[in-house]
Amino acid sequence: MRLALHQSGEVGTRAGRILLAERSLTALGLIDKHPTDPESGLEHVEVLATYDALLTDATDPDDHIEMALNAGVSCVVWVDAEQAHAEYHDAFEEAGLQLLTGCNLATGIAPSLTAHEVAITDAVLEVTSAWTEPGTPRRRGEAVPFPEPVGSRWGKPRPTEYADRAFVANVSGDWAAAMARVTAASESGVITRIVGVSDLAVHLEALAFATGAALVSSYPAGSSWPADLADAYLAQALDAGLDVAAHTHYGN
Repeated sequence: MRLALHQSGEVGTRAGRILLAERSLTALGLIDKHPTDPESGLEHVEVLATYDALLTDATDPDDHIEMALNAGVSCVVWVDAEQAHAEYHDAFEEAGLQLLTGCNLATGIAPSLTAHEVAITDAVLEVTSAWTEPGTPRRRGEAVPFPEPVGSRWGKPRPTEYADRAFVANVSGDWAAAMARVTAASESGVITRIVGVSDLAVHLEALAFATGAALVSSYPAGSSWPADLADAYLAQALDAGLDVAAHTHYGN
């Protein structure tokens, strides 16, 4: 797998370091940058068409999506890019290429955690998903039990299609987290299982981005979200070093 990386910030830089440990990687090229260390494992992208996918952590990725499409390579985007996701679907599908958008904590890791728990649970009663975003912590709302060091936070409802209820909690500082809570019925009563991740925000974002890059060829042609292949995405993230905490509660 040959990947071309456009770095606009720390997320892209850290994602590149994570990808250098990926077993299937044969080359990691930098767009618009020349590596200074010959032992880094990096190279400068001379001809984009010789790579399998272009990766960008740009907050406005349209130019790089167009660049990938023109070069005939797939594209992995860190931000949600909902408009681009819809706008470029047909073009990438017709070209037999993948456009994977939203490879981040909120639309990559959080929904994949949730979908995985739902898939392995029988008689599901309720599904809750939550994640953090930078901002001033709330003083009221829904109590969300994130793992430490983020810990419990107040969350605000956020519409989503993959859970009965979803919440976003603001966090100031360097940490971030995501959580899935699935309540189910069993012969012994009600069971609630909570799984979550908590780490440095930039590391979680970079890991989510790198995970999408490593898996992009597994997605169908056209535009996709990471959780469209939730089990594979989560497994790849775990292999890349994602740590998941779990807690099971029995009873009402």
